[in-house]
Amino acid sequence: MGIKERQERDREAVRRSILDAARDLFVTEGYQNVSIRKVAERVEYSPAAIYGYFQNKDDIFFALAEEGFRLLGDPVAEPHRRHLQTLAPVERVHATFWRLYEFSREHPQYFALMFVDRWVPRISREYERFAFARELKVHIVEDIQACIDAGEFPASLDPAVAMRTLMVGILGVAVLRLSERLAPDENADHLASDVLSLTLAGLKSGLVLQSRGADCPLVQPVADAQAS
Repeated sequence: MGIKERQERDREAVRRSILDAARDLFVTEGYQNVSIRKVAERVEYSPAAIYGYFQNKDDIFFALAEEGFRLLGDPVAEPHRRHLQTLAPVERVHATFWRLYEFSREHPQYFALMFVDRWVPRISREYERFAFARELKVHIVEDIQACIDAGEFPASLDPAVAMRTLMVGILGVAVLRLSERLAPDENADHLASDVLSLTLAGLKSGLVLQSRGADCPLVQPVADAQAS
């Protein structure tokens, strides 16, 4: 290994340690309560050294959010993604939102940071950086529209509203599980499955939804949701 390669490896290792420390602090203490100095103390570097890797605290969050989006949207190998395309539209929608619940189990810190902390900055500030996340939303809306075209959902259904409804149900269960608000004998996986199945059944039934104009990103921090 040459000097340049070793330097790049060492730099990436430091960057990784900063991100890991910041993620832990953001989740345990709340984003608004964590400073660059506190992150620096955790990794035993000076604040000036942190600024050599990230412009500010928001920049650290955006790096973590980008990792979280990629973990959510690309959790497995290409063969599985090809398999999804072989499913019927409703089954594909079910699999997509079940993946969101699985993400909350597999990566609870990323989930908490992306969905629960109301003080994190809006990802819309980094429009180009999160283009791939917007594409994920487009694919979900297209799958829901495919359900409408196939007659599984009523023609009057707004796909964006359906997406928000499905997302909110799954997020609700995930947050209950993460915050330990479930009863001792409740099974979070079963509850999430029931919520998803009931919501899809309601959409199939032609139930008239009151929500309108839910043109929202797939992943929207609580602060954004309250402001919209």
